[in-house]
Amino acid sequence: MNKVGKAGIVIKPHAPSVEGILKILVDYFEARGIVCVLEAVASRKLGRSNGLPRAEVAAASDLVVVLGGDGTLLSVAHYAAQAGVPVMGVNLGRLGFLTEIPVTEATLTLDRFLAGDEGLISPRSLLEARTRSAAAYCLNDVVVTKGAKARMIELSIGVDGRDVATLKADGLIVSTPTGSTAYSLSAGGPILHPQVPAIILTPICPHTLSFRPMAVPATSAIAVRLLTGGEEVHLTLDGQRGGVFELNDTVEVRSAPFELQLITSPRRKYYDLVKEKLGWAE
Repeated sequence: MNKVGKAGIVIKPHAPSVEGILKILVDYFEARGIVCVLEAVASRKLGRSNGLPRAEVAAASDLVVVLGGDGTLLSVAHYAAQAGVPVMGVNLGRLGFLTEIPVTEATLTLDRFLAGDEGLISPRSLLEARTRSAAAYCLNDVVVTKGAKARMIELSIGVDGRDVATLKADGLIVSTPTGSTAYSLSAGGPILHPQVPAIILTPICPHTLSFRPMAVPATSAIAVRLLTGGEEVHLTLDGQRGGVFELNDTVEVRSAPFELQLITSPRRKYYDLVKEKLGWAE
């Protein structure tokens, strides 16, 4: 059995029917003697006053349940991975590659997980993005991209200390296999199974059409340096965090030293999920 004494719950506050499934899960856990560690906004929805900031939920829990969409899960995934806490995403959004479990299967999946079904755990690699100021972690991707009114930018790309290319484009996506079905896919990148040990480099609207997406070993150290000055350029992590990227700024990207333990559905495998979400069966 998986020993869970505290279950963290993080929610997308304005998702349809979130209050109903939140109450069902709190009742589910408390009926089994499991303490619920609620994000502050979830706590308020239940009229409670002991909620925590989202960033603190994973470290105070043995399991985190996310009620929302992939964006909600991405906001907590790097905290959970660093704490070594498994995460289960219940889909209250639309696409839901990460929050793949429908509301109707939430308690079934929890039953299986708490009973010790290790087959539900899908380990997912993360990326470490290091700049001059700090290091941060992300589950999907590190993106360097021009602002809305900026012109094409120029980037120097190095892998393991060797110059690989000078890219003229709207930007570059450095992605995990999990992130291959996110922004990278929209930019023409390949779909990689989550267990493929690789990092994907996907250009965004490259000036030279021969510059194609490339997968490098997961052990690689990738350096991306901005060669363009005077333009609005951003560095973003999982589409949620980041800041301004300036001339000669460099971000070094490599696989993080830990993984996310993502709890997946007992009723479908990865290929079933891809077929369903991308409409391949239609």
